[in-house]
Amino acid sequence: MTPITSPSRILVTGANGYIATWIIKAILDNGHTVIGTVRSSSKGEYLRKLFGDKFSYTLVPNIGEAGAFDEAVKQDIDGVVHSASPVSSQGLTTGLSSGMLSVVQQISWRVCRNMVYEVLSGGVHRLGVKRVVLTSSVAACLEPKEGQYTYTETDWNVTSPKIVEKGGPEAGGHLYRASKVLAERAAWDFVKKQNSFDLVTILPTVVFGPVIQEVNGVDSLSPTPGLFWRNVTQTHAMTGKGLSLNSVDVRDVALAHAIALESPVAGGERFLLSAQPFQFQDQKDILREAGFTEIPEGVPGSGKTTVPDVIADGSKVTRVLGIKYRSHEEMVVDTYKSLKELLSK
Repeated sequence: MTPITSPSRILVTGANGYIATWIIKAILDNGHTVIGTVRSSSKGEYLRKLFGDKFSYTLVPNIGEAGAFDEAVKQDIDGVVHSASPVSSQGLTTGLSSGMLSVVQQISWRVCRNMVYEVLSGGVHRLGVKRVVLTSSVAACLEPKEGQYTYTETDWNVTSPKIVEKGGPEAGGHLYRASKVLAERAAWDFVKKQNSFDLVTILPTVVFGPVIQEVNGVDSLSPTPGLFWRNVTQTHAMTGKGLSLNSVDVRDVALAHAIALESPVAGGERFLLSAQPFQFQDQKDILREAGFTEIPEGVPGSGKTTVPDVIADGSKVTRVLGIKYRSHEEMVVDTYKSLKELLSK
């Protein structure tokens, strides 16, 4: 298939999301125009003011509803970035483990799978769309392993969907992981059957970085910026239980989506994005070393001495798409500066 060339019209679903806003910026910077789907006019107008005339929006009030994206995909578009996901950030107000449990309890794992079919079968394959880029997650790779293990794009999580199918409280964090596995599988299965456009999937690890989406206080932060803020402002560092403990800057994730639309060699590929393993104590240490003395010190240096069991190899995106990751220090400092400014308004 032929990749996208500039200038083109790109549809971005879930346009007001934390990652999606940066994806839109990266696509616009590459000379395209963007149509975003949002749930309300107020969210759309915020993005219009942020991005200008090259951005327009269409309303999709309920992304989990049958036919939700029918009107959006009827427009004249050349490519699609499907980043919408029915995950709520409400309730992420305590420690990480309870926060993750709160997230997974608020999603319908089947909705993620069904929504992919809604977008792709709603007309995308009949519109001459050349490429679809799907925002997936490292969760789609996290098949349980014994001891320390390095994950790559070849790994698939087959355990979480099985556990969720059985049901019960033991499903826990597997609900979120299953939703990501099934959504990505649905996309690959659809493309295999239709063979009408290229698919690229982007699988980020834990995403931090500056925020440009609309924010109305701490409770309105997306999950990972919220985790970051609570960690660096509370006395003790979070333990990180329940996460992969690998991170990547949101700006690098956005750039990967934008380049994936245009790269001739990206079609049919998965890209796992991970800049480095981390511990939450590292964030405190970096900020204090950068002169932010208001950050509680936690237990200085303890993060660097702990190697996580889960390591994600994010080198493919550098080899194939030429993306050089931002440093952990740059990501942490820029995230804090961004949130400090937003939350002081």
